[in-house]
Amino acid sequence: MSVPRLVIAAPSSGSGKTTVATGLMAAFAARGLAVSPHKVGPDYIDPGYHALATGRVGRNLDAYLCGAELVGPLFLHGARGCDLAVVEGVMGMFDGAAGEGELASTAHVAKLLRAPVVLVVDASSQSRSVAALVHGFASWDPEVRVGGVILNKVASDRHEELLRDALDSAGVPVLGVLRRVAQVDTPSRHLGLVPVAERRAEAVEAVSAMAAQVLEGCDLEGLLALARGAGALSCAAWDAAEVLGATAPRPPLRLEGPRPQTPDGLGNAAPGSPVRVAIAGGPAFTFSYAEHAELLTAAGAEVVPFDPLCDEQLPDGTRGLVIGGGFPEVYAAELSANESLRKAVTALAESGAPVAAECAGLLYLCRELDGQPMCGVLDASARMSEGLTLGYRDAVAVSDSVLAAAGTRMRGHEFHRTVVEPGAGAAPAWGVRAPARRVEGFVQQGVHASYLHTHWASEPGVARRFVERCRTS
Repeated sequence: MSVPRLVIAAPSSGSGKTTVATGLMAAFAARGLAVSPHKVGPDYIDPGYHALATGRVGRNLDAYLCGAELVGPLFLHGARGCDLAVVEGVMGMFDGAAGEGELASTAHVAKLLRAPVVLVVDASSQSRSVAALVHGFASWDPEVRVGGVILNKVASDRHEELLRDALDSAGVPVLGVLRRVAQVDTPSRHLGLVPVAERRAEAVEAVSAMAAQVLEGCDLEGLLALARGAGALSCAAWDAAEVLGATAPRPPLRLEGPRPQTPDGLGNAAPGSPVRVAIAGGPAFTFSYAEHAELLTAAGAEVVPFDPLCDEQLPDGTRGLVIGGGFPEVYAAELSANESLRKAVTALAESGAPVAAECAGLLYLCRELDGQPMCGVLDASARMSEGLTLGYRDAVAVSDSVLAAAGTRMRGHEFHRTVVEPGAGAAPAWGVRAPARRVEGFVQQGVHASYLHTHWASEPGVARRFVERCRTS
């Protein structure tokens, strides 16, 4: 199966990858093409801007979290029915998981996708030297095809002329020149760009500005021709139902605790009927992988989103709850003020129903966050900290939980500026192997709460186990 595709890379962070990738997505979509947006790595925020640009769900391609073998299938899953795919890279082109060589780098993913690379270069402080830089990146790994360069932050016509003359000898065509202009309004804070869900109107304007820059400065026909030269992929598209069918079912997990009442009066869902799983969303909980909801649905759940900032109750009939990542620290006062929802979440957790909470969800389940009362499901306190915790993690489940049997190995990612005290409960969620051995997170009754973000496509049985627990709790 072949989908025209481009990987947008750069020598380093801050070169303009997001502006170029998002602008290209929006520009091609405006021409009537169905554009599939992708992001290398675990980033949750850029895919929100990609979704605005294309009208399709932004998806991540992470060779560390999911394994290299799933990059192609997950890409094809997202790109079904599309005319073009644009993949935004991460950091510098050859920067991957620390200590793991090329693993999870933009270059690694480009090779797995057999996709040409467009190198975005910040040319603001150079002229002839740009040729040496581009030549180095184009020749470093012969398996990576750098098919063109887009020059960013070019000062003038004369500056552009000098850059083009230098690059004539590098053998890499210039496919775009973006002038040095006022920064597109994409404000940042302690964990990067402000998510789309928090600034919808302004985000739409920002994406439009990116598209305008790209339309003015880039050779769209040349870029499309390059994309059409991508090699065919021999793998099949990932499919949630198929992978669950191929995963051997495990016996339902039964944990102690009272059962919530259900229509049959016995605490069980009717055989074959969907069980309702609520997923937190809205401005405070913006981080989630689309494949999680797809796997839950394929496992027999009816997935219903809700917003903890404004919804005063969980969706009627909720049998399980998923609270992903986000920025509850920004909305601590508002989340605390929604006392009726906090009580509903606590009651659900105390009933023994499955609750999966990652990072922001962990904070929400604590007694308090920066002095503001939260749900109190966990006997722990959360607060902002000065230090950033960031990086991939190799982890093993320490305790049997609604997500995984003890001993299950998964890879995850941490990204936060908060601290939870204590960092682990009597039954920890994970044992983290690197960068330092430690246990973290909480397993109690049906609750699994942790700082670790995981990608369930790497272990689809997680979704089945969670839904089975929803049926039997």
